Amino acid sequence: MPEHDETMLDGHERPAAEWPDASAPDPAEAALVPAKEQRPAHREMPARALPSRKGRWSKIVLLTMLATGLGSLVWWYWPSVREPSVRYKLATVDRGAVAATVTATGTLNPTVSVPVGSQVTGKVQHLYADFNSRVTEGQILARIDPAPFRAKRDQARASLRTARGTLAKAQVAVEQRKLDLDRAVTLRRQEFVSQSEVDSARTNYRDALAQLEVSQAQVEQAGAALVSAELDLEHTAIRSPVNGIVVSRNVEVGQTVAASLQAPTLFLIAQDLLHMQVNANVSESDIGGVTEGKQAEFLVDAYPGRTFKGTVTQVRNAPVSIQNVVTYDVIIDVDNHDLLLKPGMTANVAIVTAHKEEVLRVPNAALRFKLPGTPTERKKSVVWVLDATGPPRQVPIRTGVSDSMLTEVVEGDVREGDSVIVALETSPGTEGKELPPGFGGMPKMR
Repeated sequence: MPEHDETMLDGHERPAAEWPDASAPDPAEAALVPAKEQRPAHREMPARALPSRKGRWSKIVLLTMLATGLGSLVWWYWPSVREPSVRYKLATVDRGAVAATVTATGTLNPTVSVPVGSQVTGKVQHLYADFNSRVTEGQILARIDPAPFRAKRDQARASLRTARGTLAKAQVAVEQRKLDLDRAVTLRRQEFVSQSEVDSARTNYRDALAQLEVSQAQVEQAGAALVSAELDLEHTAIRSPVNGIVVSRNVEVGQTVAASLQAPTLFLIAQDLLHMQVNANVSESDIGGVTEGKQAEFLVDAYPGRTFKGTVTQVRNAPVSIQNVVTYDVIIDVDNHDLLLKPGMTANVAIVTAHKEEVLRVPNAALRFKLPGTPTERKKSVVWVLDATGPPRQVPIRTGVSDSMLTEVVEGDVREGDSVIVALETSPGTEGKELPPGFGGMPKMR
């Protein structure tokens, strides 16, 4: 009988997994081995299919990209994950002078400026003054050809002599008519003449008296014509009416001057350039604070580094309207002892309407600052005070005199040395990053 094959079971072949392990010890022999030397039989596990290297690296790269994208989204949309760099720009409350001013533009002019013209028509024969010439009152500046006016004067003299002769003749006629009247009256008493002859003699006498009055009037008329002719002859010499300096000359030798209803201006004389005035045009919105006696300062383009001072001497009530803009003329007297200022210069004027010394003051920027997200009343003035410890606090104040940079604090819980916020600052490198809520609309200041 063939030897029993353990690989066969009931006539059928066993699966390979159920074959007896040749290396396994015999149970009978295992009983003879001491217990401490017995070891558990090693059983092989079925082999598994391992994943490929390319598939593992694809998963790693995908997971890394997902983690990076998620982190970026969290960093961008979650404000609590980053610290915004926001700082305040501060200014210190101090004490000092505050001056409220009204600005305007004006023109420098001489205090007394006299235009000199001609009262007669003629050709300029001589010029005795030029630009910047110093002249005295009565000095001849120019002369118009006097020949035509001498002829008119001589003619007027002849007319006067004729009138005087006519007057003398009229006086003789009056005397004759008087004698005729007296003779007729005497003869009438003796009844040698009729009454009509007496009446005729009286009429002739009265006519002679009337003719005498006419002759006297003609003499006066001729005398006035002579005076007029002599005045015209005298006016051919153009004289200076005041002491001063010739600022402008508008005539040349040989030029014909036509004197009509408006006398032509030949010279412009400034009486005194040591004292000048600024004619400033002040807007109607600022004229309320400008009064006589206020101090003023102004600059001119010729001397940009020098400030000139003056005093308001007149506020004129006549309005000046140009393109619906109403201004008023303000006269400012200026001392020009060094003769630096010249007529016609443009002056940028600042008139001091109010001035206070040693007052508590804050920058105007602190009054304009509004903390985002915090409601404030427009009609009230407030500042934001930042203490060493604690958040900014809103402090209402009452203001007084204000200039272009500082404002006086009349009332309010603000003390000298306090730090007030004037603006927000963001440090470099925070551009494009989100600020805390309410700060996103504020511009960056450097």
